[in-house]
Amino acid sequence: MPTEPSLLGEYLRARRELVRPEQVGIPVIGQRRVPGLRREEVAMLAGISAEYYLRLEQGRDRNPSTQVLQAIGRVLQLDDDSYLLSLAAERPRRPARRVRRETVPASTARFVAELPVPAFVEGRYLDVLAANPLATALSPRLRVGRNRLRDVFLDPEEQALFVHGAKAAGALIAGFRQSVGTDIDDPRFIELVGELSLASPLFRQLWARHDVGPRSGAAVTFAHPQVGDIHLDREKLAISGTDGLMLVAYHAQPGTDSAEKLNLLGSLAQLADPPLRPATAPRY
Repeated sequence: MPTEPSLLGEYLRARRELVRPEQVGIPVIGQRRVPGLRREEVAMLAGISAEYYLRLEQGRDRNPSTQVLQAIGRVLQLDDDSYLLSLAAERPRRPARRVRRETVPASTARFVAELPVPAFVEGRYLDVLAANPLATALSPRLRVGRNRLRDVFLDPEEQALFVHGAKAAGALIAGFRQSVGTDIDDPRFIELVGELSLASPLFRQLWARHDVGPRSGAAVTFAHPQVGDIHLDREKLAISGTDGLMLVAYHAQPGTDSAEKLNLLGSLAQLADPPLRPATAPRY
């Protein structure tokens, strides 16, 4: 009887295939038929039996100890094994349920509108829930009702905006996985992953890696059609009292060419009609 796949097994297999033998001190002799490490190599380096590791990947044992997972995480060279540990405590799949409605606190919506830098609120599914005019001047897709995953992977104009597009796309997927966690029966998660898997080869490629990372700040370079290349620092700050909502803001180092370009975008934003900034996300 076939075993039902598990998140833990899928994750272990994907990460194992990304580790090269030489990275863990295994000499490569001749041609290898599998990408990355073999199962028995992971088991040997982690100090467990090959049969037990096989059961983990096949979903026949879903409750390994923390010590075993930490040992495997070291072999797979994970910078952070918290996501791996969380997979060992998978919750049973629940019956289909309605999409949760995400609400931006009124005070946060006012704060975003008043910020002198591009800022928006990003939901758990990377929906844009609130945005100020300067954010929309930076990218017309940064407005309420849009979704960052859909835009980065499906909108050519948004893709052209990022100088380092593949890096930005990978970080976005890693943050999305971290945000959703093991809640894979969520209807919005199923909708987004299904749509993007069908429509975007790049999404399929990156999703199969099972990368997981924090929704964090980073340095970003935009190829803006009006002001040219602009180098900005992005901050992502959790909004207290909410379930996964983040305040995202872009700012430039004072006195730089990028700071001047950001001021110019601010002037352009004042000439445009301000976008709507409702405090609730659209229904799906």
